[in-house]
Amino acid sequence: MANEKSSASLMDKIYKNQRHFYDLTRKHYLLGRDHLIKHLSAPRGSTVLELGCGTGRNLIEAARAYPTCQFFGVDISSQMLKTAEANIHKADLSHRIHLAQGDATSFDPFEKFGIDTFDRVFLSYCVSMIPPWEDALRNGTKLLAKGGQLSVVDFGQQERLPSLFKLMLEKWLGKFHVLPRENLQDVLHDIAQDQRAKLRFLPLYRGYAYYAELDSSFYTRFMEKPEQMDLLEAENESHREIRKAG
Repeated sequence: MANEKSSASLMDKIYKNQRHFYDLTRKHYLLGRDHLIKHLSAPRGSTVLELGCGTGRNLIEAARAYPTCQFFGVDISSQMLKTAEANIHKADLSHRIHLAQGDATSFDPFEKFGIDTFDRVFLSYCVSMIPPWEDALRNGTKLLAKGGQLSVVDFGQQERLPSLFKLMLEKWLGKFHVLPRENLQDVLHDIAQDQRAKLRFLPLYRGYAYYAELDSSFYTRFMEKPEQMDLLEAENESHREIRKAG
């Protein structure tokens, strides 16, 4: 609880003023967010949760893209939620987008929204800001309904970009307590194996950003076909050995 309050205070301090011009500036370098929204492929009438919803920008765009779905957003910063509420009201989407303050690693969806699970859960450029980010990812998978999908987009390792660019970007991001997660793919592979989910991991813009999907519907479709699950586990193990070999 103390850590949650500390994180909330830090985020409120960072975004108390930035929230007013956040979307105007971030659109130039938070790349891949619209790619994530496009590939949510949210079924008709489904529920979608964003962990770390910030100003509500992604929820508004997703609600417009999937007009039959209900959307939910959680953020630890009360300051960001003020902006999100105003933006959602301005977009006339308050009846379809519901917000609550909470920690992405541990919040209780039933307490906040009256439901236990969601058909889609996504995290957009918040993994790099959450110190216990692995816990946030694992909590996201716990919040998935049967056959659901977890989607992530965040800063990559800029592996195909000039080293000077990477150095300058990391220095700039550090001013805002942002740290790209070098082992994001490894952690997601481990979670996929634990959850018997199918992982799709894609570098975007020459490694500037990473995009990932954890698809639990793969397990749902084949849960009664053990030979398919054996193939999935073998594939995950193959990926692990390749990464170990460098």
